[in-house]
Order: sequence, then structure tokens, then C-alpha cells
Amino acid sequence: MSHPHSHDHNHAHDHDHPHTVTTDRRGKLMWALCLTVAMTLVEIVGGWWSGSLALLADAGHMAVDSLALLLAFIGARMAVRPADARRSYGYGRIEVLVGFVNALSQFALVGWIVYEAVVRLRHPTPILSGLMLGVAIAGLLVNAVVLRTLHGHAHDDVNMAGASLHVLGDLLGSLAAVGAALAIRWFGWLWADPALSLVVAVLLLGSAWRLLRRSSHILLEGVPEGLDTAAVEAALRDADDAICDVHHLHLWQLASGSRMATVHAELREDADSARAMRAINDVLRERFGVQHVTVQIDTGGCLDRHGGCAEHVPH
Repeated sequence: MSHPHSHDHNHAHDHDHPHTVTTDRRGKLMWALCLTVAMTLVEIVGGWWSGSLALLADAGHMAVDSLALLLAFIGARMAVRPADARRSYGYGRIEVLVGFVNALSQFALVGWIVYEAVVRLRHPTPILSGLMLGVAIAGLLVNAVVLRTLHGHAHDDVNMAGASLHVLGDLLGSLAAVGAALAIRWFGWLWADPALSLVVAVLLLGSAWRLLRRSSHILLEGVPEGLDTAAVEAALRDADDAICDVHHLHLWQLASGSRMATVHAELREDADSARAMRAINDVLRERFGVQHVTVQIDTGGCLDRHGGCAEHVPH
């Protein structure tokens, strides 16, 4: 038991952080990057030769996509670097920064597509629909393979989610190119090429905004999605009979899937502080998925008067 006015800190570290990107993920990113770069070159040549904006727009998207996958691969390698004297949490948050940049690049890409589509709608140009259709189908197949490769990890990794977002945009772009090629080939509708490019741009805006909001929330140290601070506090008060009250609770994420918490706990006199801290750690880890916990024991009232506890009165 600590002195009535001392602070007792307990750090529960999980060295196998869920956000750690495995070698398997890096390998998938590299495979996706190689396929995307190859298809980008094919679409650039095919779009220029056929005169298709939809193909050129998709090629531009895939070029940005290649950069996004390269950044994601770099982020994946950096994320597994160990902590050092200057970065005590390591480099895991790089994946969130990469996701944030990917989202911003999507907005820039959408602006370019819209501009080019408007120009093409005002001044239609001849298009070789047969060549356009063949290249678009090839792009559709490649993007489907790449998206399948990345999608399994996108739900818990902002880095992979950013890469998947770009590939999804490519897939939509390829579908639009296929539809435009068929419309031009069967009906002679030259306007279908820029029109369907605009549809893809609108669809991409929603996905880009969701990724931007998600990564920004993590960078701003927001409470992880699915967690309610009041519910966590209530669960911690019931974690052990020795706990009188908990306060000064902070919940945030270092990166996707890596939840962290700090909390002050007030214990009854002569309580077993080690047992209480173990109970708090167990509740946070098992019920709320928090892997890194710092517990401060307050036995004579909270002394952290500059950290939000000045007005707290012990029970």
C-alpha cells in the first residue's frame, strides 16, 4: 500500500499490439503495388490511344493509387519499428498519417476528374470503343484481385483502409469505363464517357470523407469508436470491492485497434492496491479491448490539481 499522498503507477503493456502490421500484410501491399503500377501503364497507353476520358481518369486514379500503396507499404514498414528515446510509443501512428494523406489525395483526384469531364461534355471527341472496352475489362479484373488482397485487413487498419479506398475507386472507375465503352459501341453515346466519370467522382467523395473523418478522430485523440466513457467508468467502479471511485479517465487510440487508457482510482483504507490494479487492467482489456493501461492510485484525494481533478472530492 502506498503512502496516502503518493501516486502508484501500473503500466500494462501488450507487446503484440493489434495494430502491428505483419510481414504478410507488407507482402500483400507490395503485390498490390506491382499489379497497380503495371495496370496504370496499360490504361495510360490505352486511354491515350482510344481517346477515352474514363480510361485516362482511371489511369490517373491508379497512378495516385500506386503512390497511395507505396506510402502504405512505407507506413507498414515504419509501423513495426521499435520505440526509441524520442518516440516512446514507436511508429505505429504513421499508418494513421498515411490514411489521412490518402483521403486528402482522393479529394484532389475527384476535382481533376470533374474538371476533365466537364471539358469533355462540352467538346466530345471520337473514341475507339473496342480498345477502350478491352483495357477497361483488364483493369476491372486487376482491381478486383488487388481489392480482394487488401480488403481482409481494412476493417482494423487505417493504413490498409486508405489503400483499399483507392483500389475501390479504381474498381468503380473500371466499371464506369466498361459501361461507357459499351454505350459508345452500341449507341454511339460519346457523352457517356465523361458522364460516368462524374458518377465515379461523386461515389468517391463519400468514401474519402469517411476515411478523413476516421483518421482525423484518431489524430485528435478521440475516444475510440464503440466505447462510452461513462460505461467504462461504471465498469471500473465495479471491478473490485476495494475501489471507492474512479475519475480522470482518458481513452484514445495510438493507431487503429490500439486502444489506450489512463485512470485515477481511489481505494478504501488498507486495500490491496495490486489486486485492484489487476482488476482494472483485466476489465479494460477483456471487456473494452484496451491494451495499454496506466493506473494511478489516489489514497488521500487526487493530487493532480492541474489535470482536471482539482475539484474532485474523495468518497
